Amino acid sequence: MPYVHVTLAEGRTLEAKQALMAAVAEAVHTSIGSDLDSIRVWTTEIAPEEMSVGGVSLAEIRARRAATVDR
Repeated sequence: MPYVHVTLAEGRTLEAKQALMAAVAEAVHTSIGSDLDSIRVWTTEIAPEEMSVGGVSLAEIRARRAATVDR
């Protein structure tokens, strides 16, 4: 019984997370042949302030992108 845990930053819709979980389950099924009903997938969301890329918080990265788009 495969277990897949996906950690991602907060901010996605429920529909997007459900699509992700379905796609992950399908990828596991296709790649290793597990029955779909035996595959467990769950997500954990992290606040953007608690995640960083290259030492810069994701919240700051998102704020910079938003400022660029608003111009």
